[in-house]
Amino acid sequence: MPAHVAAPSPRSRIARVPRRGVYDRATIDAILDESLVAHVGFAVDQQPYVIPMLVARIDDRVYVHGSTASRTVRKLAAGVPACLTTTLIDGVVLARSAFHHSMNYRSVVVLGTAALVEGADERATALEAFTEKLLPGRWAEVRTPNERELKGTRVLAMDLAEASAKVRDGGPADDEDDYGLDVWAGVVPLEMRAGAPLPDERLRAGIEPSAAVAGWAAGRR
Repeated sequence: MPAHVAAPSPRSRIARVPRRGVYDRATIDAILDESLVAHVGFAVDQQPYVIPMLVARIDDRVYVHGSTASRTVRKLAAGVPACLTTTLIDGVVLARSAFHHSMNYRSVVVLGTAALVEGADERATALEAFTEKLLPGRWAEVRTPNERELKGTRVLAMDLAEASAKVRDGGPADDEDDYGLDVWAGVVPLEMRAGAPLPDERLRAGIEPSAAVAGWAAGRR
């Protein structure tokens, strides 16, 4: 890990197990780009809410979107303090003691406020990024949003100025006295896989999965 990169702010510095803190943008961007869902936290009248949302990154900004009627969108657009997080689980760490069981993971926390994306070009780019995040090449295959759909959708962006990552990898860290126990220890890797594409029940006969769909699904099996 690039230890020479400092935390962007005191509040974004990893306090618990600081050696796992990573602040270089290459690591942060890679985790955000692999994550499909982020959880966005904010408070309304001292009541915290944490909402799962599709996330996409473009350069130095991370984007989420929702309905114009969404309370989440309205509150975030008003500039309330927000926290966006995402986590990728890479494995279950099995130790010789119950206490030292853990997980290998990569996570990102972004602090700041969200801004409503007003510019038509940036909105269009972000909406394309959401679709491409789900399946690369899909945007060119489908009908793009019409005026009614665009009117009912809001796009929000958060700068990555206060972003930090936390990463755990490797095997269990048992107490020295436990290494002699007759208990299997190690890591069970986890990964997300795709199944075979299932056609919609109203799909017209003769329409097969596109090269983008079939290739992406096959590559994730």
